[in-house]
Amino acid sequence: MGLLKRAGDLVYTFRFLRLLTMKFEDMDAFKLGLIDKDGQRIKTKSVDTPEEKDAFTPFHRLVFNIKKLMAKVPGGGSTIASYAAALYLIKEKYNLSDSKVEQALNEANIIVTDLLSEQTEWFMLENQQLAPGVYKVRNHKVLNQTCEEMVNPGDKIRIADKAFPIGDVFGIRIYEAVHLNTNQKIYVSSGELSKWKKIW
Repeated sequence: MGLLKRAGDLVYTFRFLRLLTMKFEDMDAFKLGLIDKDGQRIKTKSVDTPEEKDAFTPFHRLVFNIKKLMAKVPGGGSTIASYAAALYLIKEKYNLSDSKVEQALNEANIIVTDLLSEQTEWFMLENQQLAPGVYKVRNHKVLNQTCEEMVNPGDKIRIADKAFPIGDVFGIRIYEAVHLNTNQKIYVSSGELSKWKKIW
């Protein structure tokens, strides 16, 4: 099992790295008319053929959305926090280790230490627990199950009672929340939350 996991780890790391460093225009999904030059899904084009399905898997959609988040990084630290949550999702779904993700980020000229300070203690209780309530997110995010970018800045999310970190990426604690518009789970870090309203 260890050998199989290492092989899968390597395959997904290579695919992640390859897509992360490739221009959208050079990707099969663009050539097939599924995405535009900015990685946005072209809604009028359906995904029907085996070739199209191979070019637009949940893995591809997740990496496309991480690339779009990366493009917004110069805008501020809260985007980096959102990027960390997306990285946690790809780690979880494809069993990538921190070292493999770091390797891919280094190849894409992303400095991991830039992520380390992107946390806030504003909404924290004791033992790293996030205060329950309804928050607004500051950035675009992806849904955990479909990897689609359906969470917009200002959307409300709900943090349940006893919300302890489910994991971390390079020291940034990641929490599970529910996006109220879709009732779907998403991952968030404390650094991308604002306007807390307590659940009574």
